[in-house]
Amino acid sequence: MNRELEVMIMTASDLPTIPVVATKVMQLIECESATAEELAKVVASDPAVAARVLKISNSSFYGCQRQIQTLSHAIVVLGFGTLKSLVVAASVKQVYQPYGLTEKMLWEHSFGAGLAARIIAKETRLVSEEEAFLGGLFHDIGKIIMNTMNSKQFQDAMMRCYNDGISFAEAERQVYSYTHSEVGGLVIKKWNFPDMLMRAVLNHHTFDFAEDEDSYQVSLTCVVGLANLFCHKVGIGMREPDEELDLVQTVPAQRLGLGEQRMEAILERFTEAYEKDKSFFS
Repeated sequence: MNRELEVMIMTASDLPTIPVVATKVMQLIECESATAEELAKVVASDPAVAARVLKISNSSFYGCQRQIQTLSHAIVVLGFGTLKSLVVAASVKQVYQPYGLTEKMLWEHSFGAGLAARIIAKETRLVSEEEAFLGGLFHDIGKIIMNTMNSKQFQDAMMRCYNDGISFAEAERQVYSYTHSEVGGLVIKKWNFPDMLMRAVLNHHTFDFAEDEDSYQVSLTCVVGLANLFCHKVGIGMREPDEELDLVQTVPAQRLGLGEQRMEAILERFTEAYEKDKSFFS
């Protein structure tokens, strides 16, 4: 990883931070004696996050049969693990401010990838659905940070994508000495998320694994990478869909053992879920 970039990210004082409520929830969940009431009290301390948590918990994404009206009910019904990822999702939306067209597209792509990753994880049963969701949600967080650090430079890269018809990966190579995946991985590290999540974000394009790489790490990275490709395939947060993209032939699909029939079924499930639930995350 770029050492100069690492020093810059880890010492920067003006980068977005995960809101306090998410940090407190993550800490409280680690405590075995935590109760639903204690967690509800922490979440309620940030009304904007609390409202978003209730809104998202009533989406079909979480499959609840009855409407959830209180935070305590949401926590009991969804469980602590799901609450953690839900609060992080509700909190991280604040990082995408000011909410212009660029931020809107990045948020839609990030939420879409989170949803796709959770669905892929549920289908393959190789990794935790909640870890997959967070990996998808954070996979492009580096782009938001780059936009925050130097909006003009980031827009230069974006315009090269649109005007020259090239991928963002190609455009960022022309503009930066580092990648959004590197930035994202370092920000995840700075926010004190698990190393496994950081590595999934770092390698979601390259799938650069050591020969003795932990199999769970490989699966998590591939789920996140495939979720990103799902969004490219159908055009979520993109200028247009990449209809020519053959998902079955991609590295993550092959590593996850997904053939054409299963892939089509998962992709269909994802597109239906995204259309149904996108308003809950807006």
